[in-house]
Amino acid sequence: MHEECGVFGVYLKDVKANIAQLSYLGLLALQHRGQESAGIAVAGGENILIYRDLGLVTEVFKKDILGTLHGDAAIGHVRYSSAGSNSWEDSQPILHHFSGGSFALAYNGNLVNQSELSSMLAIPYKNSNSCPTDSRLICKLIEATKEKDIEKALEKVAQQLKGAFCLVLLTEKKLIGLRDSYGFHPLVLGKIKDGYVIASEDSAFSIIEAHYLREIQPGEMVVIEKDNFKTKQILPCTKKSLCIFEHVYFARPDSNVFGENVAEIRERIGARLAVEQPADADIVISVPDSGRFAALGYAHQAGITYQEGLMKNPYIGRIFIQPDQALREYSVKIKLSAIASIVTGKKIIMVDDSIVRGTTSRKLVKLLKKSGAKEVHVRISSPPVDFPCKYGIDTPNKKELWTNHFSIEALRKLIEADSLGYISLEGLTGVFQKNKPSDFCTACFSGEYPL
Repeated sequence: MHEECGVFGVYLKDVKANIAQLSYLGLLALQHRGQESAGIAVAGGENILIYRDLGLVTEVFKKDILGTLHGDAAIGHVRYSSAGSNSWEDSQPILHHFSGGSFALAYNGNLVNQSELSSMLAIPYKNSNSCPTDSRLICKLIEATKEKDIEKALEKVAQQLKGAFCLVLLTEKKLIGLRDSYGFHPLVLGKIKDGYVIASEDSAFSIIEAHYLREIQPGEMVVIEKDNFKTKQILPCTKKSLCIFEHVYFARPDSNVFGENVAEIRERIGARLAVEQPADADIVISVPDSGRFAALGYAHQAGITYQEGLMKNPYIGRIFIQPDQALREYSVKIKLSAIASIVTGKKIIMVDDSIVRGTTSRKLVKLLKKSGAKEVHVRISSPPVDFPCKYGIDTPNKKELWTNHFSIEALRKLIEADSLGYISLEGLTGVFQKNKPSDFCTACFSGEYPL
């Protein structure tokens, strides 16, 4: 089971606020990163207490549950599975024991050497019933070090991990954050009152009145204790491989990811898309929500009116992160609807962030035309996704990637669009100001995997 998830951690020296409530609010802000399960672990005194379950944050944590979780430090997790089924056993954080006591772990990423690590631990990797998730592998590796010091244990284990990983770890007295040496996915550090916060995105900070300090650097470990705060570069960062899909699709627009605001980047992507892939149209619309800022950028650059032509049902989970194709097919039908009074008789440019399986695009083009649209020109704010991601995003195999099987013209016909255009890879990577094109992992577009 491979996860792309959201992690959160908070440590307060003087607990005047309910630590579980702060974690709950932080996880709400990260809900877009995973909608299958949620969990919180709290540490206070000599105990670590965990509550986790399947469902959204608001479904898992009722008032009476939060009221039982007391402590001065906590970690939290929201999850979706990028492959396979969803089960309670795979929800996080998870509790594990090692030579120095107990710890809880919440993890985001995907390791590429699971087989090797499983062999080291004498776990039959090919048996899906006995092969643990990445997070449980990491826990077992920590236990196997026989170290009593959790920092030394984690430092040893980090040397053995290959792939993408951001994690938060909680002992009875420490909160630790760690990011892989390539920096695939974001992990940021914030300050709150007399304590610190770690999260996948800084959108989790403002809701709890914390403020952003900085990114946790690739290969860096941050250790927070009641009377001590320290950082250590435990893995060398020889090359950054920042996941560009975080900016294209995954992160919240109000987050600052890899040093740049997501909404601003998406507008720049849309503007570049308009230059590369113009179309004669009356209005520009977006596929909500991740296509909205790219559509705004396209409209501004092209001088075409932007309108909200599609309405989203806010109570349906994100289609792309549903783990099963049958669920995706069902979700599309009830998630988005066209506003006929806006689209009728119009030549429309519909901007979306990507085409992975093609399910959504085909249905939306049909929906718009059935609602009276004269023409529908589809514009995509990322290049064709030709290769599966090995680092945590839900593109599990080549068979599900439509652009592997069809030319752009053939794909246009399949989705029944009047035209179809993608931004170039050079155009996409060229919109960033604080990061070079070579700083990004673009393997899903180019097939050039960092490791």
